[in-house]
Amino acid sequence: MISDWRADRIGSALRGENPTVLRRLGAGFAAIGDVQFLPGYSVLLVDDPQVERLSDLPRAKRLAFLSDMDVLGEAVERACRRLDPAFRRVNLEILGNTDGFLHAHVWPRFAWEPDDLVRVPVWLYPHGHWTDERHALAPRHDALRLEISAELDRLTAQA
Repeated sequence: MISDWRADRIGSALRGENPTVLRRLGAGFAAIGDVQFLPGYSVLLVDDPQVERLSDLPRAKRLAFLSDMDVLGEAVERACRRLDPAFRRVNLEILGNTDGFLHAHVWPRFAWEPDDLVRVPVWLYPHGHWTDERHALAPRHDALRLEISAELDRLTAQA
């Protein structure tokens, strides 16, 4: 059964009840992803659940959201580079095809990924990667959470 925070990710973040939230940023929440088949996968959630598209935001808030996406992307990149020498890059995506609220995906990519998947969009990974409990966010990801959070703190302190 899906817990309440998953049914209302943004509302639960606003209430301080979303356990995936790493940090509150200028226009949203940096959260670690529910699945970690690519360790470090994170999501930027907009801070207003009524916002469906980037263009729904006033220009200043839109730019703040994009800046937050950049900060989260750099934090994931720095943390993953430090923790895994096979780190290659970060992919940033704003899609909105499934969830009806504005959010951005931050996907780290690694040299150890299978040859047939390493150069294609993450969405082409087999369905089992998204549902297999072996890839679910768990306490074993706590060190990764701490690394990304520490990088977010460093990057936002510099701003």
